[in-house]
Amino acid sequence: MVQSLNTKALLTLASVARRPSLLVPHVAVSNISELNYTALKERCGIKAVIFDKDNTLTAPYGMSLHEDARSGLSHAQSVFGSSNVAIMSNSAGTLDDPEYKDAAEIEDKLGIAVIRHTEKKPGGLEEVMDHFEVDDAAELCMVGDRLLTDIVFGNLHGMLTVHTLPLCKGKDNQNDNTVANIIRKVENTGLYSNWFVGRKLLASRMEHKYWKGEDYCSLKISLADPTNLRQSDSASDNGDKDDTGSRNDSDDGNNQTERR
Repeated sequence: MVQSLNTKALLTLASVARRPSLLVPHVAVSNISELNYTALKERCGIKAVIFDKDNTLTAPYGMSLHEDARSGLSHAQSVFGSSNVAIMSNSAGTLDDPEYKDAAEIEDKLGIAVIRHTEKKPGGLEEVMDHFEVDDAAELCMVGDRLLTDIVFGNLHGMLTVHTLPLCKGKDNQNDNTVANIIRKVENTGLYSNWFVGRKLLASRMEHKYWKGEDYCSLKISLADPTNLRQSDSASDNGDKDDTGSRNDSDDGNNQTERR
């Protein structure tokens, strides 16, 4: 599929220039399987989860679930119910997807709804609210690997935002959109570097209506123990906190620091 120009992202650049904190996610994880969905629902007021597709759930333009995303998607659907978990992609489900054929194929193969929307992220709020039948965007969690589209979209509208590293690198990422890949590296380097700008940005993270930070409720789990999903559920019930440390991705040249 050939993606058309994302005019909404270009128009939003002015807002980002005035409010750079729009680029800063509330939480950063390596992949979606490190996110504590039980805590999201029970302690953070979240009623539904929106996933980006490419490099968040699948390889770029792929139609099969990436192994690193498998347990995370299963956990999300188990906690929220399948009707409250959906994909919002800037390819499948948009006007770039004739007759929504790719969206239908993804729904069939991945077992997750794909939201149809006319504007690309960071546009498309109305279709998302209608899909989940919610009135308050703060009850939604946006999860994706792109700061300028996924994270800005969520932050603009008061959602809880979660940034992930791209699932694929090197040869596995050869089908990715070249421009998007370059922009992603610039985004990540700027935000997660030890440069003054990166540190200042991280310190400017926007507040969420319900979640008040890691000290209030940790939203990350350790993947070292195969029983971590059950343990994280128990920890959420008991109000325990989980310190998973910093996130590092040498392939992108990023030194990524945990939000404080």
